[in-house]
Amino acid sequence: MLNETEYHLDSSEPQESSVVTMPKKNSTLDVAIDKAQEKLISLQNKEGFWIFELEADCTIPAEYIMMMHYLDDINLELQEKLAVYLRSHQSKQGYYPLFPGGEGDISCSIKVYYALKMAGDSIEAPHMTRLREYILGQGGAAKANVFTRIALATFEQLPWRGVPYIPVEIMLLPKWFPFHLDKVSYWSRTVMVPLFILCTLKATAKNPNKVNVRELFLIDPDKEKHYFPERTLLNKVFLGLDKFGRITRPLIPKKAHQLATDKAASWFIERLNGEDGLGGIFPAMVNAYEALLLLGYEKDHEHVKTARKAIDKLLVINDSNAYCQPCLSPVWDTALASLAIQEADKYKNSESLTHAYNWLKTKQLSDEPGDWRIDRPNSAGGGWAFQFANPHYPDVDDTAVVAFAMADSKLPNLDESIHRATHWIVDMQSKNGGYGAFDIDNTRFYLNEIPFADHGALLDPPTADVSARCAMLMAKVAKNHTEYLPALKRTIEYLRSEQEEDGSWFGRWGTNYIYGTWSVLLGLEQTDVAKTDPLFTKAVAYLKKVQRGDGGWGEDNQSYYDIEKFSGQYYRSTACQTAWAVLGLMAAGEGDSPEVKAGIEFILNQQLENGVWNDEGFNAPGFPKVFFLKYHGYDKFFPLWALARYRNELAKK
Repeated sequence: MLNETEYHLDSSEPQESSVVTMPKKNSTLDVAIDKAQEKLISLQNKEGFWIFELEADCTIPAEYIMMMHYLDDINLELQEKLAVYLRSHQSKQGYYPLFPGGEGDISCSIKVYYALKMAGDSIEAPHMTRLREYILGQGGAAKANVFTRIALATFEQLPWRGVPYIPVEIMLLPKWFPFHLDKVSYWSRTVMVPLFILCTLKATAKNPNKVNVRELFLIDPDKEKHYFPERTLLNKVFLGLDKFGRITRPLIPKKAHQLATDKAASWFIERLNGEDGLGGIFPAMVNAYEALLLLGYEKDHEHVKTARKAIDKLLVINDSNAYCQPCLSPVWDTALASLAIQEADKYKNSESLTHAYNWLKTKQLSDEPGDWRIDRPNSAGGGWAFQFANPHYPDVDDTAVVAFAMADSKLPNLDESIHRATHWIVDMQSKNGGYGAFDIDNTRFYLNEIPFADHGALLDPPTADVSARCAMLMAKVAKNHTEYLPALKRTIEYLRSEQEEDGSWFGRWGTNYIYGTWSVLLGLEQTDVAKTDPLFTKAVAYLKKVQRGDGGWGEDNQSYYDIEKFSGQYYRSTACQTAWAVLGLMAAGEGDSPEVKAGIEFILNQQLENGVWNDEGFNAPGFPKVFFLKYHGYDKFFPLWALARYRNELAKK
């Protein structure tokens, strides 16, 4: 419990003179903040940044093993450590989910099975038997998603007709054509372009041990007729075009094929991004690496060596196991850690903050080439990427958070960076007033019906969470710079249109409605929207409604599939999501509410001796329903941020 002294404040209780408590000097709250703050600062890199592990489901470590066998470049010690990790993450039911506690995912399960078989696991071993029975019970390997079927095709486990027709000649399509690279998201472009080469040239794995998984098919894969089930009328049209493309493939002139191949190679080589890798994301990096080798680049070529280094930088190798991260998150981690410690004590932590912001200033982009310039050729730039380096793809979300943190710090020599970033944010606004993470007006939803897009994550449309952080930044700096006000007004109206009936907002980049609602409330707090506005009052009612009996909040990724199951009693509370909820409530003016106090009590009770927290669940989607993440830094800075904000709220009274 908090060690407290009386302090007179207004309370939600209906009485004339109520008493709310405020922490004493050296109270439980102070001690908790000091421990968490000290621990977080101790984790700061000597260069000024923070970086924490970013963990995904078992697909990526399985793909790393498959990559080694594709190339016949097998590190047996690493392979065994990856296999240990994979075995330890199998569910009791035998399958592999996309997040802990989730339903089984057939595609992830197939890749893990293949990887473990490559690593030497007997198919008669109990864990392999249970896994195989699950896969066959779901219809077998023919029911895998497109990316898994492409992998199986490269290992000659199913025919190439079992994957979508994605010829490299797509590179020659004009911009007005219904499909064009500029019309899909950044992550789709970076994954697809080298994949065009791999699929067109029908890449074949070396597979030195000739490992196969024919036992995962219910019927002979060469006789399978249903690799592409029809989902909608539009999808049926695209399937017809897919069939037409295969039939007319022999008619494509050799010169056109070579021109398209050269254009694809030039496109991704320009964006290889050194040792940070194509797009800064694992799938694109592996595709680029394999495409370079398929095109005839030698293993000792600088492009090939650098591409492999980028992949291997993602590995997390422990004493007994290992896994591969999907990407690295130093800019995002540094911005959020900075916000937490400056909420705790801007003056005391000024040295650490100055160090962090000096590092971030070196990572700000300006006149570098970038795909976003296709729509905004006259913008001066000013964004930040998510990773150490990714100059073609600055991240709107990261940029808004970094610049807001700088503005909130009140430290000197940051104005130029803040305003370059804010001008760029204004330039990146979509027509509806909202913001995507990387792209502008990336809303051609019909493209999610093409056979390749069975994952439904081809696009980067505006979302409430990213838009809210852009509003947060614009409102913060618009107090003395009115040129940002028109864009801010449009963003607020966009957020109003996106509020759910129950008062919440969808969380695209964090789990889920708690995250989305926290994001928007923090953004709105900086604006002149009245706390009596339904934007605030409905959101407050929502957060109070879903508070759990233990005083905390919790939501897992199942809410992306079935929102009806999400109630305050369905998920376990976590320190991270409780922090989001109480930060949102305090942003809405509820700092002295009993709900906030109960949430703070929950966070305090969950703190470990070393000053941090231990939330085991996955706290963010990469792509809702497709790919989920655990940010290992979230339970280190969000609870600290919430505790510090609570102490600051009490000090105002």
